[in-house]
Amino acid sequence: MDKFLDIDIKGVKASLPILPLPSGINIAFFNLHGDQKLTEHCGKELAKLLGDCEVLLTAETKGLQLTHVVARELNMPLYAVARKSKKLYMQDGLEVTYGASITTGKTQVFYLSQHDVDLIKGKKVGIVDDVVSTGESLAGLVKVVEEAGGIPYKNAFVLAEGDAKDRNDVIYLQSIPLL
Repeated sequence: MDKFLDIDIKGVKASLPILPLPSGINIAFFNLHGDQKLTEHCGKELAKLLGDCEVLLTAETKGLQLTHVVARELNMPLYAVARKSKKLYMQDGLEVTYGASITTGKTQVFYLSQHDVDLIKGKKVGIVDDVVSTGESLAGLVKVVEEAGGIPYKNAFVLAEGDAKDRNDVIYLQSIPLL
């Protein structure tokens, strides 16, 4: 990788490798896995935007550590996780099929345990994830909240990619272009 997009996320700089997708477009790949400093910073900044939410929901895997930080900052002992595969303990939960994200290119399914359904029901839910681009994963998470009986309240991301920066249903820390 010899091309990078340099960005500043509320005072912390990151250099994102530019990667080609099978669709022919390039993305600046944002990865919080293993980056404790950036994860902590982004989580604390997102927490400032989500203080009036009653519970948080994220999708595995890239949103997990980010949402952990946000929940800790907001003194929320629990948050819900939409899984991408059905675990043994999830037999009594719900599942939601949603469209193809920019990185997967295929229809996907979110699974939510009954424990997390109960956590969300009747509450104002803040959806937290790393990047919003086409909005397909976000639509799936909103559908999860609705089917669990929660209230989709805020949709918060570290980065808004491409036209996602113009959406009025998302909040984010920084925007990046599709390349």
